[in-house]
Amino acid sequence: MSHAPRTRTVGCTLLVIALGAGVTACGSDGHPLSAEPYDAADQIAFSGPVGDGKKADPGKPLEVTAEDDDGRITDVTAKDATGRHVAGELSADGTRWHSTSPLAADAHYTVRVSTEDEDGAPGRRVVTFDTGKPRTKKRLDVTFGPKAGKYGVGQPVTAELSMPVQDRAQRAVVERALKVESTPSVQGAWHWVDDKKLHYRPKEYWPTDATIQVRSNLEGIKISDRLWGGRAKPLRLTTGDRVIAVTDASSHSMTVYRNGEAIKTVPVTTGKAGFETRNGVKVVLGKEYFVRMRGTSIGIAEGSSESYDLPVYYATRVTWSGEYVHAAPWSVGSQGYANVSHGCTGMSTANAEWFFDTVREGDLVKVVNSYGDTMEPFGNGFGDWNLAWKKWRGGSALVTGDPGGPGPEEAARLRPTAV
Repeated sequence: MSHAPRTRTVGCTLLVIALGAGVTACGSDGHPLSAEPYDAADQIAFSGPVGDGKKADPGKPLEVTAEDDDGRITDVTAKDATGRHVAGELSADGTRWHSTSPLAADAHYTVRVSTEDEDGAPGRRVVTFDTGKPRTKKRLDVTFGPKAGKYGVGQPVTAELSMPVQDRAQRAVVERALKVESTPSVQGAWHWVDDKKLHYRPKEYWPTDATIQVRSNLEGIKISDRLWGGRAKPLRLTTGDRVIAVTDASSHSMTVYRNGEAIKTVPVTTGKAGFETRNGVKVVLGKEYFVRMRGTSIGIAEGSSESYDLPVYYATRVTWSGEYVHAAPWSVGSQGYANVSHGCTGMSTANAEWFFDTVREGDLVKVVNSYGDTMEPFGNGFGDWNLAWKKWRGGSALVTGDPGGPGPEEAARLRPTAV
């Protein structure tokens, strides 16, 4: 069977490279798989630029098809000069591969196609091409958070978009380009908080002493006809010990655990009737040595019976609305016995100083057995861990069907459409 190039014509928008003829040459042992791959240039058709300075439209998909009934495509790998892969689907019969993720604008691509003839002999073809510039100057920039540094194992990763994205298909393009990799590796997912904000968390808490790398592959990618991906500065985070403080509002005590071991239990007071402390898991947002706390900040009228204006020390913040774990020397007599605060968790100055020195941003404070509502997932700090994993994954634009099924990482992998 000959593999001589066929005579063919090429249109201005289609580069033909063909797929499908077989091969008779074998290796010294007579097995087809031991042969060197033959040039499959005359056996596949590739939708792409012709050359001579012409560039591909980044808004159009790639397609590779078999042109000979005796051969089939076995694998296609397409990536640009920065290493970004183009996701795609290969039909079960090997006659067609097409991209399922967009190309980047103003990029250089290499496409490697592997084939197999009717005798099982391998073929190969490598094609390179460039894409043109986007037709619009509107860019979607991404800002990752928090700032680089060391955090507790409960710290979510955030992504702030410079423009709103509402369409689910466009969200999928954005989300697929936002990469979070941790060492040790974990299962995790993005969750769309609103049109301009995403949070990423693992199924469970981050491992201790982990390294988390966050980056975007969105630059130059078409999101819509009028919007293309812009730049994003990568982010590197690390985690420390697994520190979780559990406050039991009914027993008026807090126990702090480090890597599963209880290291200290202290008496506390939490929110009284009408000001109950929120239940659920909260993430430490920051630490402030001194805070002036006023009742007016939570809606208490000045001069009323509940009004207060106090200097507070060793204040560890867990909500943006003003819930802290802090020193409360005025309520020491109630700590361990009664809940008398306006929603914060109060303790002695010595215990508050110890707690302040022990925890870091990203550590976890969990409140149980309070009559308060559960901490909301978003908008008042990081209540992300109060969403069950199934509901969390349901907020991903890459998850379709059963949110309990394969994760976004699995869904994004190149695979045949059928077996």
